[in-house]
Amino acid sequence: MKLLLLIAGLVPAVFLAYAADSYDPITKMNVTEAGYQKPSDAELRNRLTALQYSVTQNDDTERPFDNEYWDEKREGIYVDIVSGEPLFSSRHKYKSGTGWPSFYRPLVTDNIVTRDDYHLVFKRTEVRSRNADSHLGHVFRDGPEPTGQRYCINSASLRFIPKEKLEEEGYGEYLKEFALKND
Repeated sequence: MKLLLLIAGLVPAVFLAYAADSYDPITKMNVTEAGYQKPSDAELRNRLTALQYSVTQNDDTERPFDNEYWDEKREGIYVDIVSGEPLFSSRHKYKSGTGWPSFYRPLVTDNIVTRDDYHLVFKRTEVRSRNADSHLGHVFRDGPEPTGQRYCINSASLRFIPKEKLEEEGYGEYLKEFALKND
């Protein structure tokens, strides 16, 4: 973990100097529909901040405790910054102490793909979005019940949609998520 924190702390400052202006999503389309096409590299470079591009397209990691959603407490869902795929819910978010948003399960399991990652010499399990193939982060087997998993996700790969804006943003079907008492 110390090695991971050291590496995360070495991310060039240029990636941290991105503007936090209002985000204009690349797409609001329902990515479960057939026909989703990932934007071109040129469009991604134009529409994403330097940090968002670096994380999602180059498999980089943002700094812990210095990112947009690690301490987000509002109810809502997290979608892929590139495609808009629904990925995680605030109902499954917990405080892991790592400095990154952590979830014990995905909102839509089919929108998550995992693969082996040996970038730090030892094996980790990388988490990517299915449609946009965005690098999201990693999943570890040290999370809370009921799954025992910790999806450690980069804020830069996500867009948060508050519960009160789900309908307006085209994600109204996920409002029922917040009416549930238990998983």
